[in-house]
Amino acid sequence: MDKTLRKPDDKFAERRTELGEAALQTLGELGYARTSLREIAQNSAFSHGVLHYYFTDKIDLILCSVRQYKARCVTRYDEVTATATRFDELLEGFADALGDTLRTESSMHRLWYDLRSQSLFEEAFRADVAAIDKSLEKMIWRVMQRLAELAGAPVGAPSDLTYAMFDGVFQQALLRHLSGDRKAIASMKASVRLIVAQLITPPGAAPARKRKVATA
Repeated sequence: MDKTLRKPDDKFAERRTELGEAALQTLGELGYARTSLREIAQNSAFSHGVLHYYFTDKIDLILCSVRQYKARCVTRYDEVTATATRFDELLEGFADALGDTLRTESSMHRLWYDLRSQSLFEEAFRADVAAIDKSLEKMIWRVMQRLAELAGAPVGAPSDLTYAMFDGVFQQALLRHLSGDRKAIASMKASVRLIVAQLITPPGAAPARKRKVATA
């Protein structure tokens, strides 16, 4: 479409998208509680007045920013899912991609978990957080369904429980990584392999061994 023919509403939405992207870095560094529209303006090329014009308040801006980021996230594993032709190839590609995003985008993931925690207190966040969570669940389920197809065996848990397992492992690894644990990513990848092995057992394969728990 010719840019000169775009509707005013389209231009307004595009500007919001641009501003939301610009705010992501500041939001990721400072988190919800310590970020204000004025703080975002000071760390971007946009004035406080411009942000107030395009966003009702801080919540409106944060939700816009996180929705955009997570919309990109949910396609992160589509390529490896579509191109992998072997079970082990997809499993390793999936684990590697999780490790890469934890390493390179830790501040963005920290912002997401901050926002999800805030939704326990801020009702304004809940609908968007629930929608984003569901999109992430579907993302994980697409990978698991493809793994199951390649293995010739069903996934041994429903979609929501499967997502909860991976999400819990990822969040724990993020905390360890942010705390300076150099083994956090490798440990997470090992846990991902274990979860998949527990949930999908190819016909004729031996059941996965449980990880030993250290005792005091």
